[in-house]
Amino acid sequence: MKLSTKGRYAVMAMVDLCKESQAGRPVTLADIASRQEISLSYLEQLFSKLRRGGLVKSSRGPGGGYRLADKADRIRIGDIIFAVDEPISTTRCNPETSIGCTGNNNRCLTHDLWMELNRQIQLYLNSVTLADVIDKRVSGSARLFDVDQGRDVIDLTEQLPSTQVAE
Repeated sequence: MKLSTKGRYAVMAMVDLCKESQAGRPVTLADIASRQEISLSYLEQLFSKLRRGGLVKSSRGPGGGYRLADKADRIRIGDIIFAVDEPISTTRCNPETSIGCTGNNNRCLTHDLWMELNRQIQLYLNSVTLADVIDKRVSGSARLFDVDQGRDVIDLTEQLPSTQVAE
């Protein structure tokens, strides 16, 4: 399984935008491109998708640039990856069809294992917000976050013995 450059760069750029826009001024893509060493033309493509996905707002003219469309604690990493059309899949199967991933169109023996891993990755990415990344709250944390309520629902680390929780 691999997360492509598109998803990684979109998350990096959004974290940069979040960090740099805390002063309240819009941030230019040229500044993000310089700090993160990402091609400006590539960022323009990504931010076009992020804007259509409702994650950023843009302003034109002198002093223009981009701002977050919502608070950092309400923008999930999963939303960013989804907005740039980045599929994260651990199987060769198309989940929307009954056709399997083997040569004879059957599901492989480990299909359910990889589908569950895919679900867990999605749950994790949807549990981490931009604020979590900025505030360095992602190491050893796993929680279920209700974006609509703006609060944690379940802290999954509490369900594990303390020896299994990364510090």
